[in-house]
Amino acid sequence: MSQLEYLHSCNKRRKRSSADQRVFRFKSFCEPGYPAQFDGPFWKNVRALLEFGHMESNLSNNEEPIEGSIYRYCRHCRYIGWGQHMISNMKYHFVVPSKETAAMASTCLSCQGNNCCADGTILAASCGASKSSSLVELEGHTLHGVFHCNGFGHLLCVNGLEMGSDLNGHQIMDFWDRICTTLRARKVSVTDISQKKGMELRLLHGLAYGGPWFSRWDYKFGRGSFGVTESMYQKSIQALQNIPLCLLFHHLSPSDNYLPIIFSRYQALSEHSLITLSDLFHFMLELRSRLPKETVPSELFNPGILLETSCRWSPKRVEMATRVIVESLKRADPKWVSRQEVRDAARAYIGDTGLLDFVLKSLGNHVVGKYLVRRSLNPVTKVLEYCLEDISLSHDHGLMMSESKSNMIPVTRAQLAKDILYLYKSTLREKKPISGQGSTILIASRVILDTKHLTKDFNYHQNLPLGNKFSIGDELVDLFCTLQLKDKQIMEPYEHVKVKGNITIEELKREVEKWFKDMYWGLKGLVIQSIVNVNANETDFVCGVIEEAKDIILEAGFIGDGSRNENGNGSLMQGWNRYELKNYSHNQGYGCIDCACGTKEDDGERMVACDICEVWQHTRCVRIPNNEEVPRIFFCDRCEQDIILSPSLVM
Repeated sequence: MSQLEYLHSCNKRRKRSSADQRVFRFKSFCEPGYPAQFDGPFWKNVRALLEFGHMESNLSNNEEPIEGSIYRYCRHCRYIGWGQHMISNMKYHFVVPSKETAAMASTCLSCQGNNCCADGTILAASCGASKSSSLVELEGHTLHGVFHCNGFGHLLCVNGLEMGSDLNGHQIMDFWDRICTTLRARKVSVTDISQKKGMELRLLHGLAYGGPWFSRWDYKFGRGSFGVTESMYQKSIQALQNIPLCLLFHHLSPSDNYLPIIFSRYQALSEHSLITLSDLFHFMLELRSRLPKETVPSELFNPGILLETSCRWSPKRVEMATRVIVESLKRADPKWVSRQEVRDAARAYIGDTGLLDFVLKSLGNHVVGKYLVRRSLNPVTKVLEYCLEDISLSHDHGLMMSESKSNMIPVTRAQLAKDILYLYKSTLREKKPISGQGSTILIASRVILDTKHLTKDFNYHQNLPLGNKFSIGDELVDLFCTLQLKDKQIMEPYEHVKVKGNITIEELKREVEKWFKDMYWGLKGLVIQSIVNVNANETDFVCGVIEEAKDIILEAGFIGDGSRNENGNGSLMQGWNRYELKNYSHNQGYGCIDCACGTKEDDGERMVACDICEVWQHTRCVRIPNNEEVPRIFFCDRCEQDIILSPSLVM
């Protein structure tokens, strides 16, 4: 069992001796009640969790204020569409360092000189405002996630076994999901750009399973790049999944003889007919998870046809007919040969057609010497075909047996990986200009690849009981509050606030006011003036007029220095510096995005601005290849056309 040592860096935390530190088991950490029961809003739950940690000895007791942070704005919020959120006062990083990043970090993660890495995985949780902690700046962690104190977060990286971790991707994601659920995260985004052996997993898993790899943990479409909508994404998934193999191979087989071999190889292993492209990819990916890692191949090779006791031909005659058929297939290698062609070639040496029919029927998908005799029904002509595969060239020892022990079909892990990659490149990433089904595949694949930004909604708000009256007492109850500004603009998102049921409406306003000031940067001068959607007097008790888990809208204003933004204007909506959206353009300033693909906001893709109208567009949409630098002077099509039509400029 791997273990988890939880460390943290946060202000006003006392240093603990090595005897005080807690060690938790990785596989059960953040299960209900372990290490504690967390029943508050996200930011309070994180602070409660940090109490179980150990203070890094080389960090100061004071946090850097958000005003001085070089990471005031969050690009991940902009890319996913949360740019309308206000900037939080605090960010929390959750990091499981890899061996390399732990060694590279300037901040030592050992506990008072103890070598914690030797005992298991270390999770370092820290507040992101500290300059002295360089760990979060490194790339290549086993896990790295960041949360704003309002419960909205971003999963930045997951690196499993292929990156040298002792944990696989599923274990890491299960761990991350437990943290998010237990601490009552609200929404989490992830930018899915994961690849394996050159294959984009969002495309591969989208075709095979109907969604990205992260969908196993309920991550769904969050926001598409290049104007892709959720409807476009879903239709592209369905279009790929429903492509019939017979039509696809009919289109590709004349120039690619290996695709029918792949199909026949895995159709022979499958208990069900593989009808669509999705069926084939799904079966191959599932087969990969079932293959044993180490098996001695010599134990699985079938030396030939196992004869029944009722067979009317002697083993010697069957063996002779088998050799004749194999030799005729060798001469045709690597082509597939119809059953009739094989039979006709063998009749020159074996006159007994009954024996030939028996051997051809029994020989399909059997090993004879160093060859595997493949047999498959051609999906286009509906004719049985045979070919040989030299299995002596494979060096991987991961093999699989079919249900019948007399029909042992060796499939190596290396061969399976090779076939998946070949099928992926041949069908999904074909670069040649094609029409029909091939054109549909390329268009649908492009849409899926342009869908990188995923989100998971933990539905904490919806899971709370709605409609219960407050009890008159000191018990804390749940409300979800937001602010309405003077121009009737309502802030997003609603914030989870816990208050006592026996307070008055006036006290509720002051409590919510303090809550928002503690959570968001730039709200020091906030004043709650009234409750918009509750008809009550200032002296009324909350328990008599408001239901638990109700959405509360409060009218807000600003006074004093906190009401002024950098331009001296007191309007919150004009103080864009308070919002994540301010810094949305690629030149780190204001800008207008209006691309031909329909994109109006920053989606994280490379852009270029017109030097005349200063409107930003995707470089891909204005036909600037990714491998070329953005030109120093660029005119959009509209401005370029205006220049051509302008008489004063032409002359």
